[in-house]
Amino acid sequence: MAIFLNKESKVIVQGMTGSEGMKHTRRMLASGTDIVGGVNPRKAGTRVDVDGTSVPVFGSVAEARDATEADVSVLFVPPAFSKAAVVEAADAGIPLAVTITEGIPVHDAVAFRAYAQERGTRVIGPNCPGLISPGLSNAGIIPADIAPEPGRIGLVSKSGTLTYQLMYELRDIGFSSCVGIGGDPVIGTTHIDCLAAFEEDPETDLIVMIGEIGGDAEERAADFIKENVTKPVVGYVAGFTAPEGKTMGHAGAIVSGSSGTARAKKEALEAAGVRVGETPTGTARLVLDRLV
Repeated sequence: MAIFLNKESKVIVQGMTGSEGMKHTRRMLASGTDIVGGVNPRKAGTRVDVDGTSVPVFGSVAEARDATEADVSVLFVPPAFSKAAVVEAADAGIPLAVTITEGIPVHDAVAFRAYAQERGTRVIGPNCPGLISPGLSNAGIIPADIAPEPGRIGLVSKSGTLTYQLMYELRDIGFSSCVGIGGDPVIGTTHIDCLAAFEEDPETDLIVMIGEIGGDAEERAADFIKENVTKPVVGYVAGFTAPEGKTMGHAGAIVSGSSGTARAKKEALEAAGVRVGETPTGTARLVLDRLV
């Protein structure tokens, strides 16, 4: 089993015919994802050949869903149009919208998150690598060959690159699902959402949670783990050497005074029984120790 994404998932790509959309559509198809269509009003009614697979292009998400029964949309849409694209996916009844785009204004993210939640659409991102259930499906930009075989570790991470590193470090064990939730100040799916899903997944034995400086998401996740998670959790928090008041990488990764520091997050997680690594490689060793 996996969370949010499985072998039966039918995926459409909003912005498929753009350069980034085409590149990653090709990679998703190669990793076994069932891509059933793309969306571009200017190219509606055409088909695109992607390495021998003919993919239809629809004029709207609603048309694509009606024709294909799609239940996942991956959005490769510029920041200025991302809000409208998520709203369109939600209006069409798409259950899962994976928003890859970086640089979306915070007020747009606030608006489309609330709109999607009201209509039962889960948003992953924005500013994220998407999610993958190895051997089953891949929705986003995560390279499937890092950890090609399924396993029993669940991974949730704010950071795309740290997602990739932990997948590589633990590739011999494998993952049920890996979810990159994004590092913006406002995101659609949180650590807690993924922790709850992994807790309910019978084929996930251990959860890896990657956080970073800024905000209080990790502290809130620690409280949730303490009260609701029975499976072992191993964590890592990026940003121990980050200077105060300087944004580091992600828009949400900023320490203000004593708030949001890596040390405070590590202490909160450890108080909830989470083993926290000092480095990504050290975190992988903690996972191996726990599983062995």
